[in-house]
Amino acid sequence: MTQLAFALVLFLLPLAYSPGPGNLFFAANGARFGMRATFPASFGYHIATWLVTAAIGFGFIGALEAAPGVFVLLKLAGALYVFWIAWGLLRAGARDSAIEPRPASFRDGAVLLLLNPKAYVIIALMFTQFLSVSDTNRTVLVLGITTIFTLNNLVAFTLWTMMGARLGQLFARAGSARALNTAFGVTLGAVALWMLLS
Repeated sequence: MTQLAFALVLFLLPLAYSPGPGNLFFAANGARFGMRATFPASFGYHIATWLVTAAIGFGFIGALEAAPGVFVLLKLAGALYVFWIAWGLLRAGARDSAIEPRPASFRDGAVLLLLNPKAYVIIALMFTQFLSVSDTNRTVLVLGITTIFTLNNLVAFTLWTMMGARLGQLFARAGSARALNTAFGVTLGAVALWMLLS
């Protein structure tokens, strides 16, 4: 299991630590509200990650493959949700915004994972590479892979949140905060567009 864990973490490094909807979401929340206020969303995201990953590992991906329209709807809903987050950041960056800022909630984090098609693709790809039909201890392997994947994401997103919180401290003045919110909003909007087109 140690060799599997090491290989899995190496496999996940470029996927979990590169910019994506989740990373940017947590960086933006860290910048706006700080580390502590981002914890509920992180818990929601990572509990959903563990549950979805385990479900896919135990065969849920077969159901998605049997109904490809569901995946298309998931992809569309995910892109729209990321656009909605981006729009909120852009509005928060506007000078005369009447938005009452609030940190992302547990539910926001869970919904982000559930509507993130990139996560489903990575999870399915991970299981095709690290699980085989001939594995005799399939349940233990699925649970081990699921836990390693979730913990790896937790580390990655914590680092992105810390980076965002640091940026938030550096850009604490009102004009700078607006610029940072706008930058995160535009970046998330670009990610949502990429999600729709890919």
